[in-house]
Amino acid sequence: MKKLYLLMLGFLISQQFYGQKTELNIDRKGLKDKEMKSFATKMAAGNINANTLNYDLQYQRMDVTLDPAVNSISGAVTSHFKPNQAIGSIYFDMNNTLTVSQVQYHGANLTFQQLATKEIKIDFPASIPANTLDSLTIKYSGVPSPTYSAFLAGSQGGTPIISTLNEPYGAQDWFPTKQSLNDKIEKFDFKITTPQQYSVAANGKLMSESIQNGQKLTFWRTMYPTPAYLIALSITNFVKLNDTIGNPPFPFVNYIFPSTNNNNASLTNIQWTKQIMNTFENYFGAYPFRNEKYGHMEYINGGGMEHQTMSSMAGWSKTLIAHELAHQWFGDKVTCGAWNDIWLNEGFATFGEHVAYEKLIMSNPEFMSYLSGQIDYITSSTGGSTYVPDASLTSVNRIFDSRLSYAKGGYVLRMLKWILGDDIFYQAIKDYHARPALAYNYVRTSDFNASLLQSTGKDFTEFFNDWIYGQGQPTYKIKWKQTGNQILLNVTQTQSHSSVSFFEMPLPIKVNGTGGQTAYLVLNNNSNNQNFVEAVSFPIASVQFNYEYQMLEKNSTVTQDNTLSVSSVEKNEFALYPNPAKTELYLKGISKPAAFSIHSIDGKLVRQEIYQPGKAIGISELVPGAYVFTVQEKSIKFIKK
Repeated sequence: MKKLYLLMLGFLISQQFYGQKTELNIDRKGLKDKEMKSFATKMAAGNINANTLNYDLQYQRMDVTLDPAVNSISGAVTSHFKPNQAIGSIYFDMNNTLTVSQVQYHGANLTFQQLATKEIKIDFPASIPANTLDSLTIKYSGVPSPTYSAFLAGSQGGTPIISTLNEPYGAQDWFPTKQSLNDKIEKFDFKITTPQQYSVAANGKLMSESIQNGQKLTFWRTMYPTPAYLIALSITNFVKLNDTIGNPPFPFVNYIFPSTNNNNASLTNIQWTKQIMNTFENYFGAYPFRNEKYGHMEYINGGGMEHQTMSSMAGWSKTLIAHELAHQWFGDKVTCGAWNDIWLNEGFATFGEHVAYEKLIMSNPEFMSYLSGQIDYITSSTGGSTYVPDASLTSVNRIFDSRLSYAKGGYVLRMLKWILGDDIFYQAIKDYHARPALAYNYVRTSDFNASLLQSTGKDFTEFFNDWIYGQGQPTYKIKWKQTGNQILLNVTQTQSHSSVSFFEMPLPIKVNGTGGQTAYLVLNNNSNNQNFVEAVSFPIASVQFNYEYQMLEKNSTVTQDNTLSVSSVEKNEFALYPNPAKTELYLKGISKPAAFSIHSIDGKLVRQEIYQPGKAIGISELVPGAYVFTVQEKSIKFIKK
């Protein structure tokens, strides 16, 4: 989801990029305003309402009457559910500003209670066995709560409008449902009755529109699993633009205000959606909801929201269009399974902006300026993890932190792309949202990590510990010297926050020759004060680090140091890594089997064994603390985490 700042972002991008770093980062601070709107009164519930865990909500049908000129709702919602254990009652999330008049079940009325906890509790006449598909209908009416504007009545161009934005807990403000992040609604029907001059935009496929007695009945249906917070509609005197998009083509449906239909710039950007769709399908895989549609419905809630199959839009910048479209893969098809993991929605959508900027919108110098600005913003504080810790779930600002959940989350993905290379990375991303256990489901950060391992064979646990769960960023001091056809490099690292003892990263180095030659090096930096010897066949004029902003770092320096020598580099080639380590150590600089010992820091012998080159040294049984490793009269201190 993107906020009000995006209404200005398209203008900023079109201007000269002088000062862009500061402008974009100030704007980004406004990202969270709409997304966090519904948290305050539901925060104590966290990610799950325990009262709704005993059933699977499989289908809902909304039969309601809405008039944009009247801020109210009336009608019924029918819910089909399957208990996962025998139940004698059932709960739905529902704001008590709405009044329930009747609950019908198998032709009879059930007793119910509307609770101060914004729930409705319904009692059955007899216990329903586990795995029994059943249904009931809740009839209700009232004025939806205005507190967080999940259901917003207003006007556009002098014409009344109703539009919705549920994330994260606003669905309950206008219909009974289940909002916990563990159970998507498998199928949803909208049957909306309005005065005939209005049109209704919603998720899914338009099944029918009919006029009866001056009223219009609009029927939308989505057959894809959908979280309650992504159920949405907008109602006003829309201009409908029906088109196709993608290859092979599928419906591209836009419901826009009449004023937008008279704005050539907006219409041009709406058509640009076709270009970014092609780009995203190339890099992310096939659009996830091809059997229904993609499109936009204009609304008055501000910014944009990635409502499944039909993003809600308050503006038409290319950045906003790209961000909400990227969400259809990341946030809609695969949805964060806890608000701790909001980066799996917003970080991925921010990375979608990266792709749009790089491939379609910006020149390479402009894109480099954008990335530089992102790094400055992300590293403007020494701490903060991409993952939202449990202790921070009570903080609205922390969950929707634009620096961490959005910008840093997006940059973590850029770093993974650097480590893996473009082809492997984008294939791994396609695999992630296509896995049967994850597709159209809720996911956690651990699921993404496991998917990367399955796709690439590479374990990113240490990377995630540093960049997702850990805080801060590294600063490097890189020294170099040319000796003949070799370059000697020494790399030291400091960390901005104590939660990460060392960032293991492949370092991007560009070597520039006096005659315009270039060489690109990758230094596998896995220990501090590490030395490297690399072949370079031309006279060196300068050395650049992080030359295309491949990774996050701050205030790093690269200097020529004529005191470096081959002998000093070779001497320091002996190393243990990673250091600190949790379960395994690797030894560098010893090429033959050799006896080694491990002593505790107080001198007590802990272990004696024979080292086998290339094999890991297991240390999982060691108590966390400092130790000394000795082999062939060489000793080095290491930390067991």
